[in-house]
Amino acid sequence: MIERGAFIGSGTELVAPVRIGRRAYIGAGSVITKDVSPESLAVARGRQIERPGWVRRKKMK
Repeated sequence: MIERGAFIGSGTELVAPVRIGRRAYIGAGSVITKDVSPESLAVARGRQIERPGWVRRKKMK
């Protein structure tokens, strides 16, 4: 449920069920899994992980 006046940034994923409060803002690229209160800013980002040598090991299998 997205309430009136909410702003959803580009590339955002909303994972149902979730309620976005009236006039709330969601930062671009966020993955929202919890309700966002009215007039709040929500930003959700995962931590970047790098696996050195992954491609070489993958091709060896």
